[in-house]
Amino acid sequence: MDNRVEVREFLTTRRAKITPEQAGIPTAGQRRVPGLRRSEVAALAGMSVEYYAKLERGQLAGVSASVLDAIARALRLDDAERTHLLRLAQEANGSNALLRPSRRPKQWTARPSLQWSLDAITTPAILVNNRQDLLAANHLGRAMYSDVCTDPANVPNFGRFTFLDSAARRFYPDWNLAADMTVANLRTAAGKDPHDKGLHDLVGELSTRSDDFRRRWGAHNVRTHGTGTKKFHHHVVGELTLAYESMDLRAEPDLTLTIYAAEPASPTAQALALLASWAATAVDSDESVHPL
Repeated sequence: MDNRVEVREFLTTRRAKITPEQAGIPTAGQRRVPGLRRSEVAALAGMSVEYYAKLERGQLAGVSASVLDAIARALRLDDAERTHLLRLAQEANGSNALLRPSRRPKQWTARPSLQWSLDAITTPAILVNNRQDLLAANHLGRAMYSDVCTDPANVPNFGRFTFLDSAARRFYPDWNLAADMTVANLRTAAGKDPHDKGLHDLVGELSTRSDDFRRRWGAHNVRTHGTGTKKFHHHVVGELTLAYESMDLRAEPDLTLTIYAAEPASPTAQALALLASWAATAVDSDESVHPL
């Protein structure tokens, strides 16, 4: 990915999202841009229009932390967007190489102690990499994501499932939200490692095959996948409303462990108990709860 293009499109899309009213800028007459003008961002950041225009054209090499912070404040970037801007600047300086995760073998398998740890968790738990490949899960996690794990010959991927599999429209009751989150996670991953060929190939495939993906990818939204609540519609147990906590593994920081939990005594807690029973029955009857 061309760093200058990424910088230009990221800053341009952030600028378009901030209205003059949000920035406290008085308006008069008709405006030709949906958000702030370059001159307005420059004034808010305390720099010349010429200098900000140079930065927005993608020339971030050598830019100081204070300048990046001023731009972040002017554009009202959230924590995920600030981090993404910093990574883009580090890439422009050539210093991002030290922060990139090491290349993982294509046929990666969870070490026994990691799988034992997953299996010890009594609620759904999954392990995902930056490309949104579902690499490992405990038994209940595989049962919960059985729609995603339908092909034992290929590594399940949340991007492909969300945009290329019709089952995703049922599995995610708010499909648009799930789609936005999936693309934002992939865009964040591209900022962490812009030279990841596997991610390039995935983005190219999804951009070619899905208009919905291509439009969202062009929005340049990023996010931090940390905690929250998600809704699912499982084909066996129905509606699930699950809290989740996501954390990076210290031994392998490019992998994210996500643990789901239901509110005690809730309908979802009862549904998870039913899901566990179904998963055990499916294994006994050799139904499709595929191992990863």
